[in-house]
Amino acid sequence: MIKGGQNYVSSPPAFSNDGNRVLVCTGNTVSIFSSSTGLQVSSLEGHTAPVTSVVVVPATDILCYCWTSSFDGTVRYWDFSVPETVKKLDLGMPIFSMVIPSFLGSPEENNAKTANVFAYVSVHDGKAWQIRKCSLTNYRKVGKLVLKETERPEPLIISPSGKFLGIKHKRKLHIWKLPRVESDVAVAKKITLHHTKTITVLAFHPTERTVAAGDVTGRMLIWRGFGTQKFLDHSGSNNRISMNDGEDKHGVRQNDDAESCSVWHWHSAGVCLLSFSPDGAYLYSGGTEGVLVLWQLDSGKKKFLPRIGSPLLYFIESPDPSLSLISCADNQIHMLKTPSMEIIKSISGIKPPLSYQEICESFSGKAAFDCTSGLVAVQTENYGIQFYSLLANRGVYEVQVCERNHQPADEVTVAVTLVELSVDGSIMGTVEIKLPEEGVGGLVSLKFWDLDSDTKRFSVSTVIYEPHRDAHISAIAFHPTHRMAVSSSYGGDFKIWVCKEGDIQQKGQALQNSGWMCHAVGSYKNKAMRAATFSADGSVLAVAADTVITLWDPDKNVLMAVVGETPTPIVSLAFAGKSEYLLSVSHGLKPRLSVWSMSKLAMAWSYRLQIEAVSPAIDSSYFAILALLPESNERAFKGNGIILLFNATDPVPVASMSVTKAKGGGLAFLKGDLSERAVIDGKTSQTLLVYINGDREYVIFDPYDKEGHELSIIRQDVPLEETGQFGYSSIYGELPKFDLQKDKTASVISTASERPWETIFTGSTHMLPPLTKLCSVFLESLLEKRTALAE
Repeated sequence: MIKGGQNYVSSPPAFSNDGNRVLVCTGNTVSIFSSSTGLQVSSLEGHTAPVTSVVVVPATDILCYCWTSSFDGTVRYWDFSVPETVKKLDLGMPIFSMVIPSFLGSPEENNAKTANVFAYVSVHDGKAWQIRKCSLTNYRKVGKLVLKETERPEPLIISPSGKFLGIKHKRKLHIWKLPRVESDVAVAKKITLHHTKTITVLAFHPTERTVAAGDVTGRMLIWRGFGTQKFLDHSGSNNRISMNDGEDKHGVRQNDDAESCSVWHWHSAGVCLLSFSPDGAYLYSGGTEGVLVLWQLDSGKKKFLPRIGSPLLYFIESPDPSLSLISCADNQIHMLKTPSMEIIKSISGIKPPLSYQEICESFSGKAAFDCTSGLVAVQTENYGIQFYSLLANRGVYEVQVCERNHQPADEVTVAVTLVELSVDGSIMGTVEIKLPEEGVGGLVSLKFWDLDSDTKRFSVSTVIYEPHRDAHISAIAFHPTHRMAVSSSYGGDFKIWVCKEGDIQQKGQALQNSGWMCHAVGSYKNKAMRAATFSADGSVLAVAADTVITLWDPDKNVLMAVVGETPTPIVSLAFAGKSEYLLSVSHGLKPRLSVWSMSKLAMAWSYRLQIEAVSPAIDSSYFAILALLPESNERAFKGNGIILLFNATDPVPVASMSVTKAKGGGLAFLKGDLSERAVIDGKTSQTLLVYINGDREYVIFDPYDKEGHELSIIRQDVPLEETGQFGYSSIYGELPKFDLQKDKTASVISTASERPWETIFTGSTHMLPPLTKLCSVFLESLLEKRTALAE
């Protein structure tokens, strides 16, 4: 079983000590990406619930250790160069956030703290969320000292110096000064700063007692000199008098413990991101409008990175001063080149489901699958289509169906309601609706797209306005072998479209042109046409007219037969591969899955199930369905949905699998070379089924494998890692390969690396040569050798 489509932005990511790796919380695992290529190189697996925090242990570039926390109630210590778990602590309570102050601050302070490492965690004790601390060195149980209780979990924010801990809580900031010497009973001092609006984010200055906060209106507040009265140790009475007698504390509310508070305002909506630069001279801010702003603290001057296209969530600095990253709400992580603020690389996750799915009756958020190349096409928030590789688990590219500049305050005026791909993935059809304003206007557009054979990207071929007059389009289906498509509408008709290719003469040059034209129009008793599909050979077109199925000759546009009747309207049709059976799905008060025999023009068998998706196998009579389960059965099946595999000739399912988040899910069989690249238990899998849930997380598995063996992919793309020699080979070159069956070994020429000092100590310890040889070779490599000159 291969899993993908995880959320990359549920928690802040982290850089490795050398800046070459990015550790990202992805569901129950931590995925490790290369910062130079943006590709995943490994993962940390072991948690049984979503990972909520990842903290890299500061060390030299060679050491790669980190701590992680999870909702499963455990904290794990990893060596992510291997990768493997080194240590596991069970707190017994779900952990929402974790920070480790001991790893921050100056090297002298860190040496004093490392004797006993303490972590501050936000845990749930069954009644409320609490902020506690626990020892990671000598763990027995979570400390009983509770710093704060909240109704909702709040992320813990630690200052870069490791001296201050803060959280936002409604309209307040709670800040603690942590003890210099940590222990189970050491108490932290606390102050509270107030605001008139709900606070959304906070950040600490790296060197000064300055904290910044953003609110829901887009304003930013900067408190300078916080904790002057409570956090500082005043040795003389003059200091206390000066503070109490009180200078005018500009902008500070309710006698808060701060010297001043200034307000900056540029963002038009809520602030989601705040981060100070390492030197403290600049402040990064980002909001829901998708613009990153760089503020100069002394002058207030601003620099912008606009049109990122999604709300910003996190900003992380890299150990490499020329690199940083931002996490966005559309499941993208962008690498930034600083200080130019230029996006140079992106880690592309699958785009999240749309927020406006209930905007119109004809909207379909179903994903479209290119089963030949292993791609899935999903609608995006910005009126686009993202093509995502299922096997590589990364975004490939996006197609902009219609233009939109991301502005959170703007109302949704256009919706991409439908996307469909041809069998070979070379043609795409999309439907977009311009919504009426105050009941006036509105426009339905049907677009056909062609795949460029060189760039492997879609470009629009034909735009058809109001293809079914003012009626909305319910379905699009493509002919399996010809450039033909059908669109059905709720207005009571369907249209068959064909692609005509020809030459156009323009200024003496012959231009190749392809356009889609209406070939035929059909209807049946003026009933709403809700679904359509072609047979495997394309000789039959099936169109659902409310509760009946009409069968047509697509070339002659002749009605051949009318099949049966269902209690409720049919919303989906599909032929069961190359067999004679047709599948229909009905929704409503009496939902039903029906299997029809085309030779008998009658129902073969049916089930009363609420079907969410149907997918027939390509070259057989098997098909898979995704059915929603009643709430009363969710606990028994450990999920709200079930996948059933059928042979169309037999009503008894061949296999079953319970799933979660089935509402809005989809199914598809992969075919061709994709199945040949999948290996289960050392054997090639002939059939792969993809299930994508309502959150667009997906799994790829063999539906016939009842034992649930692990599924792996034979990758044929370029290596994810930079090639190079390490350890022994970096000094002496590669060892010759010996053939024991031959008496004489062939001579192998091997050369040492030209720059062995870069990789001499890299690699597993058992692969390194003795230390005596390492030192001598290492010193010699740093010296420049000269030939002796005769006098």
